[in-house]
Amino acid sequence: MNFRTPGSFKDVAAFRAHLETLALSITLDDPILGQDGPLGKPLAILGLTIPNRFAIHPMEGWDGTRSGSPSDLTLRRWRRFGQSGAGLIWGGEAFAVRAEGRANPNQLYLHDGDVLADLAKLRGAITQGWKEQGLAESYAPTGLQLTHSGRWARPDGTPHPLLATHDQWLDARVPGADRQELITDSALEALRDDFVRAARLAERAGFDFVDLKACHGYLVHELLGARARPGKYGGDLAGRSRFLLELVEAVKAECPRLAIGVRISLADVVPHAPDPRSRIGRPVALTWEHGLGVDPKDASRIALEEPLQLLRQLRAAGVRLFNITLGSPYTCPHLQRPAAYPPSDGYLPFADPLVFVERHFEATRAAKACVPDAVVVGTGYTYLMEWLPAVAQAEIRRGGVDLVGIGRMVLSYPELPLDVLRGKPMARKQVCRTFSDCTTAPRLGLASGCYPLDPDYRERPEAEILKAKKTVPRS
Repeated sequence: MNFRTPGSFKDVAAFRAHLETLALSITLDDPILGQDGPLGKPLAILGLTIPNRFAIHPMEGWDGTRSGSPSDLTLRRWRRFGQSGAGLIWGGEAFAVRAEGRANPNQLYLHDGDVLADLAKLRGAITQGWKEQGLAESYAPTGLQLTHSGRWARPDGTPHPLLATHDQWLDARVPGADRQELITDSALEALRDDFVRAARLAERAGFDFVDLKACHGYLVHELLGARARPGKYGGDLAGRSRFLLELVEAVKAECPRLAIGVRISLADVVPHAPDPRSRIGRPVALTWEHGLGVDPKDASRIALEEPLQLLRQLRAAGVRLFNITLGSPYTCPHLQRPAAYPPSDGYLPFADPLVFVERHFEATRAAKACVPDAVVVGTGYTYLMEWLPAVAQAEIRRGGVDLVGIGRMVLSYPELPLDVLRGKPMARKQVCRTFSDCTTAPRLGLASGCYPLDPDYRERPEAEILKAKKTVPRS
C-alpha cells in the first residue's frame, strides 16, 4: 500500500489538510519560534537543568568491539549526540549488564575489563561534541541505558534466548524457545545485582542518570507482560512489575545521587506478520494473553489502565524521568517505529504511518497527565520529517509532552535541534526519510548507521553489501 510521506507536502496548509483527512489529533505550529519558544524553554528536575526540549533516544549499537568496548564508530555517534545540542541525552546506548544479554555481538556490555574507562570515553565524546558547538562542558544531563535482551539475546550472532515467560506467538519467533526453561526467580535476583553494578560504574564515570530499560520486547518489558509466568514475578500487575520496582529500589540504595529513568513500552499489540502475497502486516491473532497495555479480549486495542497504574507506582518509588514508547521492533514494528519503508525482516504498513505516530502521542499525553510532576519524553517524531519541529512545538505547547525524543533522525541529521533552536532552515538533504537501513544493516550483521544520508557511512564497504541484500519493496 502506498501512502504520501510527510516530506511530500510542501506547505503547512497541505500537510494540515492531510492530517484532517486522516482525522488525527496531530497539530502544527507556524511559525517555529526557536530558542524563544516552547522548544527553547529549560526544565529543572532532581537538581538537573535541561536547557531545551529535545532529547536523544538511546539506541542499540552494532559498532562496538567484540570485547564490549566502544569503537571509533561508537565514539563518533556519541560525539554527534553532543553536537546535536539536545537538552537531554537519554542513554545514548543500550548497555547490556551481562555478556549473555547482548542483542548482537558488537553491543557494549559489562565486561571483565576496564568498563569505567569505556564509559568515561562515551561521556567524553559527548563533551567533545558540545565543545565543537560552542556549548558548555556540562551542557545537558546525560544518562546510560541498562538492559538485558532476554528473549532476543544474540551475543554471538545466533539466538541465545533468556525467557521470562512462554507465549505461543513469541516462542514461534525464536528457534527452540518453546522447549527452553524460564529464567528462575533466583536467577532474576542475581541479575538485579548486575544492573546495580553497571549503575555504580555509570555514576563514577560522570553520568547523571541511568535508564532501566523496560521496552521493545527485552527482558524487563517481557516480565511486565508475563501474565502466564508462575511465581512472584508474573501473573497480576503486582507480580509483573515487581522486578522493575526492585531494580529501582536497588539502584537507589547503592547510588543515591544517581537519578533513575525508565524507558517503557507503555502499550503493546499482538505480534504482526507479513501477508504471504501482499507483504502487508497482519495480526497473527485477534486475542492475546501476553503484553502490557493490551486488551486480552481485543489485541488490536491499546488499554492504558494497567500501564498508567505502573507509572504511578514508579513515580511513588522515586522515578521522575520517563521515556514513553510503544510495542516491539521484533513483533510490531509498524507501531514501534512508524516508517515509509520497512526493514528487511519487516512488512508493509496496513495504514498510513501517521496513524501510528498519533498512537505514540496519545500514549505520551496520557502518561504526562498521569505523572504531571515527572519529565516525560515522547517518541514517534522522526516520521514527521520536515514537519518535526512544527509538530514538536505544538505538542509541547499543549502540554502533551515535556521533551521531544529523536533517534533515527540524529543518525542522519545530528544538528537538527540546534538548527531549530537557532532559527536556521532545516537541511532537507539530511532529514531522515525512514528508509530503515539503520535497522536492516544490523539485521544483516553490519555496523549501525545511516547509509543513505550520512556521507561517511555511504562510503563504507558495508553500504554496497546492504544495497545488494535489500529486497523488501517500498510501502
